[in-house]
Amino acid sequence: MNSPAAPGTDPPQPVVPGGETAQTLDRGLRLLHLVADAPGGLTVTEAANRLGIGRAAVYRLVGPLAGHGMLRRDAAGRLRLGAGVLHLARRAQPLLAEGALPALRQLAEQAGATAHLTVVEGGEGVALAVVEPSWTSFHVAYRTGARHPLERGAAGQAILAGRSGAAGPVSTVGELQPGAYGVAAPVLGVPGLEASVGVVALAPLDAEAVGAQVLAAATAIADALR
Repeated sequence: MNSPAAPGTDPPQPVVPGGETAQTLDRGLRLLHLVADAPGGLTVTEAANRLGIGRAAVYRLVGPLAGHGMLRRDAAGRLRLGAGVLHLARRAQPLLAEGALPALRQLAEQAGATAHLTVVEGGEGVALAVVEPSWTSFHVAYRTGARHPLERGAAGQAILAGRSGAAGPVSTVGELQPGAYGVAAPVLGVPGLEASVGVVALAPLDAEAVGAQVLAAATAIADALR
């Protein structure tokens, strides 16, 4: 007969081969996601409440995650993401860019405009991959690695729209560069990824035609990255 769990500890779980390891891994990953979604960090108590486990269990998760650089505790003792997460993200970015390039090339040629994949990093939009059209006389030069606030420009606004489930294209004029026209749509359905795909041009874009091309590219990129 199982004895009742002590206050502040997890209730007893049935012994299943490999089950305890899988549960610990699941909790550790959930903890990373919770900390990533908390700009001001989390206290151990807050993390315990959100995970539905005891403080002692959170401390057991924090130890190895901090040891691998995935989590750290700031001067106030709040849990924050560690540099190890950035290392993994940088390793993953070339794979994301490679998977998106075929759709970006097709989009740039169709629209006659510079196509780009933008991802969220540190609360900003970052151009992860950029493809310029081959047949135009003039086009916008858009540097890979360029950063901008999510609230400005079609790429960032599409990401914000995607957070609420809106998949339609977003159009802007001159928000990041005077005289530049942008159309973008969110890349949805890829776990752990917030991104958008879009085009930027020096002349007005046909919102309906280019919007449909951008949406098709966003769908193709999502399929390639799943």
